[in-house]
Amino acid sequence: MNHYKICVYAICKNEEQFVDRWMDAVSEADEVIVTDTGSTDDTVKKLRERGAVVYEENISPWRFDTARNVALDHVPEDADICVSNDLDEVFEPGWRKKLESSWKPDQTRASYLFTFSTNPDGTPKKQFTMEKIHARHGYRWVHPVHEVLKYSGEKPEKNGWINGLVLNHYPDLSKPRTQYLPLLELSVKENPEDDRAAFWLGREYVFYKEYDKAIKMLKHHLTMPSATWAEERSASMRFIAHSYDAKGEKAEARSWLYRALAECPIVREPYVALAKAGYLEKNWPLCYAMAEKGLTITQSTGSYLVDPASWGYTLYDYCAISAYCLGMYEQSLEYAKKALKEDPSNERLKNNLKLIEYRLKKEHGEGVAS
Repeated sequence: MNHYKICVYAICKNEEQFVDRWMDAVSEADEVIVTDTGSTDDTVKKLRERGAVVYEENISPWRFDTARNVALDHVPEDADICVSNDLDEVFEPGWRKKLESSWKPDQTRASYLFTFSTNPDGTPKKQFTMEKIHARHGYRWVHPVHEVLKYSGEKPEKNGWINGLVLNHYPDLSKPRTQYLPLLELSVKENPEDDRAAFWLGREYVFYKEYDKAIKMLKHHLTMPSATWAEERSASMRFIAHSYDAKGEKAEARSWLYRALAECPIVREPYVALAKAGYLEKNWPLCYAMAEKGLTITQSTGSYLVDPASWGYTLYDYCAISAYCLGMYEQSLEYAKKALKEDPSNERLKNNLKLIEYRLKKEHGEGVAS
């Protein structure tokens, strides 16, 4: 017998390709409620055929928080637990049992593991914590884009970790993100004291190659009293460095990379950025020092800012290349082997290893084929 009434709710538009996979996953819930915001394909028809309750709504002007709040309003008042997810996100089987066994009567929210992206073999590439499972009352969505749940309930908010619950993301990469920039600009206008909104807008300007706007917004982010998370501040500085580099201001870019490292030396990303800078400039001592130091960090923070490349072959590769160019062939060989172990099918890494082995044989006076 189920302990709680659990309702999954979602918004969608033109996602018929995901319906069957998604419904297979969310069918463990008591009810599945979807707000369609203007599909022109068979999304609505397929969802209803699979048992979802579908409401068709026109959200104008478009905002993600408004759409999600409309969807939440369609969830029955007697629901105990609301599970928000999108049609391109799939819970691993058995999620309901894990949720029910961990949820406490006084709990208002739940955290779980979210796989943002996967490797070609299906293994997780980027994972971090997600918190979109919540009590029926006391929550509303805020911000036009990159929307989050805000609590205003009478009793204290209480979050709990759902061990083993995993939500996997399989995005439709064909969908444009052109609506994000104006919505982020609106978000900053509406929430001028929100440091996260400022960071996201500055980052979006970088994606659009609007580097002057990016530098201005990200520098503003760094001055905000609430912008105290070192990992995010470091990321902001690296985006500033990238923008200056794109503008041809190399010295300024390098200065910001060093500031990013000083701001948060416990994550790999600033070391990767400086190792790359050394590589591009053929500054092999810098490349080697930064890559080797980055490898001493063995624990990922698990935040949304973690770059999967920082935990793959990249740092080993930089060590191998820079050590080779410094004449440190034994060290180069060891790092080249480690790089290839991280990505065994990488032809460039294979060729690099062969080159290093050839050079070592010459150094040792061994015969080599002409």
